[in-house]
Amino acid sequence: MLKTEPRNKNQESRQKDAKKQYPLVSCFLVLFSIIFFSCQSDIKDNSDRFKKGVFEIPAGDGYSKTTITRKDSLQIEEYDKIISISNDSTYGEKKIKHIDTLYIKWKNNFFYTLKMKSPKKEIDKEPIYVQITKVTDSSFSFSAKIGFSKFATDGTIYKVK
Repeated sequence: MLKTEPRNKNQESRQKDAKKQYPLVSCFLVLFSIIFFSCQSDIKDNSDRFKKGVFEIPAGDGYSKTTITRKDSLQIEEYDKIISISNDSTYGEKKIKHIDTLYIKWKNNFFYTLKMKSPKKEIDKEPIYVQITKVTDSSFSFSAKIGFSKFATDGTIYKVK
């Protein structure tokens, strides 16, 4: 026959306290669950909106407005290159229209890599790493770096279509 020792009063007291707290804990969990699952986010996930479409980079010092068209894995950039022309007595500027085609590869919604389809110079063979740093409804700010060089630039791209 098994002999059972009588429970001590401390153990009984702890069990009674646990039984009193059980309804309180379960009520808290149910209330928390209701609040957590009833909240809905009003934020729409349209993070892909900068992966396709027509974009613009405004003109800056030494360069004209750039129009960017993104389709699938291609980015086509159209811009005017401004060349200074001077001789002994006159000075002028000439605009030459350029179109560059680049491959675009998205790592995630905030980082992508560009690579020239037909590089003309040695620097054009290097990939361009672009990090999106700020997003608004119709634009994003970025930081770009060419390969592992020290050349880096910041800018803003605006969505047109």
